[in-house]
Amino acid sequence: MRGFSFFERASRAFKQYPSLSKVLVLVSVSGAGLVAYSDSSSPHVTQAASEGDRKKKKVVVLGTGWAGTSFLKNIDASQYDVQVVSPRNYFAFTPLLPSVTCGTVEARSIVEPIRNIIKKKNGEIRFLEAECFKIDPTSKKVHCRSTQETDFEGKEEFIVDYDYLVVAMGARSNTFNTPGVVENCHFLKEIEDAQNIRRSVIDCFERANLPCLSDEERKKNLHFVVVGGGPTGVEFAAELNDFIEEDLGRLYPNVKDMVQITLLEAGDHILSMFDKRITSFAEEKFQRDGINVKLGSMVVKVTDKDISTKERSNGQISSVPYGMVVWSTGIGTRPVVSEFMQQVGQGNRRVLATDEWMRVLGCNNIYALGDCATINQRKVTEDIAAIFSKADKDNSGTLTVKELKEVVNDICERYPQVELYLKNKGMKNIVDLLKAGGGNGADELDIEKFKTILSQVDTQMKILPATAQVASQEGEYLANCFNRMEECEKNPEGPLRMRGSGRHKFHPFRYKHLGQFAPLGGEQAAAQLPGDWVSIGHSTQWLWYSVYASKQVSWRTRMLVVTDWTRRFIFGRDSSRI
Repeated sequence: MRGFSFFERASRAFKQYPSLSKVLVLVSVSGAGLVAYSDSSSPHVTQAASEGDRKKKKVVVLGTGWAGTSFLKNIDASQYDVQVVSPRNYFAFTPLLPSVTCGTVEARSIVEPIRNIIKKKNGEIRFLEAECFKIDPTSKKVHCRSTQETDFEGKEEFIVDYDYLVVAMGARSNTFNTPGVVENCHFLKEIEDAQNIRRSVIDCFERANLPCLSDEERKKNLHFVVVGGGPTGVEFAAELNDFIEEDLGRLYPNVKDMVQITLLEAGDHILSMFDKRITSFAEEKFQRDGINVKLGSMVVKVTDKDISTKERSNGQISSVPYGMVVWSTGIGTRPVVSEFMQQVGQGNRRVLATDEWMRVLGCNNIYALGDCATINQRKVTEDIAAIFSKADKDNSGTLTVKELKEVVNDICERYPQVELYLKNKGMKNIVDLLKAGGGNGADELDIEKFKTILSQVDTQMKILPATAQVASQEGEYLANCFNRMEECEKNPEGPLRMRGSGRHKFHPFRYKHLGQFAPLGGEQAAAQLPGDWVSIGHSTQWLWYSVYASKQVSWRTRMLVVTDWTRRFIFGRDSSRI
């Protein structure tokens, strides 16, 4: 009883005082290095309620994905009345979903209840498990519907009003309107998707093992097709191959040799967003592992028995039977976001367009983050006259190098493509750009020559990828802006307003690329890190373990994920159909 009492008290202490968990240290063997993790959360001081609390602006957050959760973790809830609406009451570490499909990691190990996250704000953030089905920007209201199956006697719908709205609803899988995809394919966007795939893999093996099936029927059941050669598709194919080679092959020896994994990619290469060295290595490794990679193959139809593809080279259409298909070809817009885009005049766009401060174009009090939105970077060519006028302080009609130097920092911050253009052209500063435009660095420029010099700058504009890393940074950035709203109203810190007076309130969002990983199976991974550094092999897989463990949102999930990896090394993956 004493032992039980001790552990009970210890458990309660860790729950009541999360800072105690900082004594935990995780060790990862990556170049004989020691990796330690600490909880970045700091104790929140409870403030007494006051009359001013009633006047807090109401911030409504739609979604608990990477962007929404990052915003909630960083927002100073004492300044606002924050309310979260989401159909799921948890945050999921989606980069590990492929690992969940094969039992390398358990589903609950990568899930953190959203109430665990917001309780650190001492109850100042409220959560509603419901689905937003309509956004009304005119009346500043969102229409929601409960996701509970309980009979509410027609009261399952309700309205939430807001002063500021943060749309972080993510995206859904893009089927490109291909017939049969929704009805017959698995997607890999949510925890439920990964769990369904795991059950389906085991079902395929169990069916193939029945004595009443012919060899052809067994081969059909054991043909696993992955559509899409991006990071998710490639990682799932690698995980599935490891699952079969290391675990299922021993448990189903009679049908092991009939298994086939096919990866279909419409483009010329898999992992096309990575360095060519990584792309080549991945294709060669998959070939050695027996994974059939078919490039230039576009899926045109999926039935319950076979999948039809069209070869881009000759237009030939062929069909092959399958046991399971996983569809991973990009993202599409959710219906509620599409309807909202129509209301704000963005009906012809693929996703919501925002400015560099995350504000939805056409809306002053609505922000959009993550996969449901993209930053519409302003073009230099659209503001040439305004930039010229702002720099020409003496109104002489010409610009000197000195005048241009005084505003060059504001130009580079407001239009990051200028800095990228200089970097890619090997130019150190704006003077080099002027020389390249035909000047000698000291001549005065009129507006026409200025236009000519900057005419090619906008070719360097880039669209941010729809990744967890981008969404997380956007959420943290917007929360910091909200935290300093009052301060920056009085003392704006952003760049000069080229089409107005004064400065912008905040610095615009800048994405910092921290690198990307591609696990390739067989305890090998590829990494492309800043500085054009490419790493491939077993050591990179250990680096992947370290980074993914450190990026978990809580010590609880860190411990669970590391425990799952350890269990898999010792006992293998679980093949139960649960």
